[in-house]
Amino acid sequence: MADFKLFEYQEEVVERALRRENIIIWLPTGGGKTRAAVYVAKNHLETTPRAKVMVLVNKVHLVDQHYNKEFKPYLGRDYTLTPVSGESEEKDFFGKVVQDSDVIICTAQILYNALTNEEESKHVELSDITLLIIDECHHTHKDSVYNKVMACYVEKKLKGERPLPQILGLTASPGTGGARILETAVEHVLQICANMDSAIVSTKNYVSELKKKVPRPIKTFDIVEKRLQDPFGDHLKCMMQMIHDYMDLPSDFRLRECGTQEYEADVVILNQRGIRQDNRLVAECALHLRQYNDALLINDTLRMMDAYRSLEEFYNKPTTKLDGTDYFLEALFQENQVELKTLARDSRYENPKMGKLESTLLEQFGPGVESRGILFSKTRKSIHCLNDWVLTNEALQEAGIEAAILTGAGNGITYMTQNEQAETIRNFREGKLNLLISTSVAEEGLDIPECNLVVRYGLLTNEIAQQQASGRARAKDSRYSVVAQSGGRELRRELTNEYLEELTGKAIAKVQDMSLHKFRTKITELQEEAVIGRKIAESRKTEKRSRNTADSVQLLCRNCFRSVASGSDIKLLEKAHYVNINPEFRNYYKVGGQVMLGRTFEDWEPGRTVSCRNCDKDWGFEMKYKKAAVLPNLAIKNLALETPDGRTTVKKWKDVPFTVDDFSFDDYCKDNFPDLFD
Repeated sequence: MADFKLFEYQEEVVERALRRENIIIWLPTGGGKTRAAVYVAKNHLETTPRAKVMVLVNKVHLVDQHYNKEFKPYLGRDYTLTPVSGESEEKDFFGKVVQDSDVIICTAQILYNALTNEEESKHVELSDITLLIIDECHHTHKDSVYNKVMACYVEKKLKGERPLPQILGLTASPGTGGARILETAVEHVLQICANMDSAIVSTKNYVSELKKKVPRPIKTFDIVEKRLQDPFGDHLKCMMQMIHDYMDLPSDFRLRECGTQEYEADVVILNQRGIRQDNRLVAECALHLRQYNDALLINDTLRMMDAYRSLEEFYNKPTTKLDGTDYFLEALFQENQVELKTLARDSRYENPKMGKLESTLLEQFGPGVESRGILFSKTRKSIHCLNDWVLTNEALQEAGIEAAILTGAGNGITYMTQNEQAETIRNFREGKLNLLISTSVAEEGLDIPECNLVVRYGLLTNEIAQQQASGRARAKDSRYSVVAQSGGRELRRELTNEYLEELTGKAIAKVQDMSLHKFRTKITELQEEAVIGRKIAESRKTEKRSRNTADSVQLLCRNCFRSVASGSDIKLLEKAHYVNINPEFRNYYKVGGQVMLGRTFEDWEPGRTVSCRNCDKDWGFEMKYKKAAVLPNLAIKNLALETPDGRTTVKKWKDVPFTVDDFSFDDYCKDNFPDLFD
């Protein structure tokens, strides 16, 4: 491979992979892990009969990025490469794509679907693959789709089934898994190795070359003192106390401090409790308290007006008032609305963090100054607010800041399509933009040009996310800034993450120092435990689902508690969509606007939103299947379940306490269009 050179530290970390061993390459962000993987893939294709390389990624946009930027330039001339994601037509005949391609780059979900799909055109066996590359492999844990794929691998390995693909994992940090002591962190690293069936390797002999190639940014803590007065936040807390008093909080329930994540967790539990006990007063008050708590969290991070608007948006949604609780809650906001808006506009009490963020950006940007930066914040809502702030801030505009948001791909107005993501990054690379305001989507994997400023703002994340974000500041003398309140949660978390980053390195070193025999024995032990654990967990799920028959469970609107469907009305369509097939269900909902998803699907298209005819609660949307069946696709988080054991709520359909049968299009047509079958 004379036309393909690696740095010496990269050559060191691929040595064992070239000897066909399963390994995880541990290199920092910007260290060239993907390039090293391409090198291994090229060698594998050249030396392996009937080679088949599959590259798994955990985000849709990384499919095209790895294909266009890394694999195609080096392998495209001699081999057939195919990128496949949920947005590409190739997923619908994935089995054929695998047969006809030398290298397939796809999301992990695509492969997992193929491993479990019995339809010949879509089915794939692990034995069809000779080299499996897993990007950002620290995600191979718990119920992640990476771990589901590798669970298939591990079970075959333990049964002695062969052949199996060689495994190559890539990560900038496996993290500590929440561990704070070395022994537990070592266990976490070993568990990742067991899940990946791989040893973990890093450079030992060329550390200085790696540090030169990937310099660490200068880290600064841009600290701001807590604002002395916060009349807007105080007013919100007074309103929350009025709701506490109105709802007559159960004597055995304690709410923690307002304006914290802990309080949010408490009111979520309180809402579920109200639903279970048929107590709409408690359930609805808890729902509104969560909105006020969100406003307090926004007030702590962004502008007061952003916090006010979040409440205004919530109360402006059209709803049907069902009882005195609704009238009280709406009246409370309306009576305080003018006062809240006046306080939110009073610049004397504005969030000092915003002023510190402004000065941090102005230190790096200015007229005629060539700078590129990324501003990381927690939520899609917060980055939209920050983008609005940058666009309307005179000082930042005079400094020549050209900003744009970057969020994850998905559906809804706050998400971006894959094409929008690509265009934003292209504009950033070409210099049309010089500041990305981003959620965690830009922390991991994205091909973003070297930045000389990375700012983390209002973030409480783990050491993996911190390292990923820090690795985006790759330009010479770049700066990594943490804007935080003195003694605040963000500052404490950042300092903790520094310790955990160091602990990760020590844990990996301990694992690497284990004898080969001890390492392999431990890995096999962990794999056997995981297989047993999965079987027990699946058995419990099956037991839970068989506890009730589908027709013994009623689905209720989560807002008005009206019974609207039976569990037997629900069917599972294409192993992904939970739809109501009962034509009588149409009497319980009304339709709204057309749903726009920004992509097309093989057998269905989105229709209009559906909501409760009685109280306007959102339930989901209609989908038109095979141009014939109009099926309401329901979100279980918007419904409650009345079971023989009592009322309950679940976040996901997979957790409902009854078995949902697969949808049969033939049966549906026979039941609804009997004349066609006479």
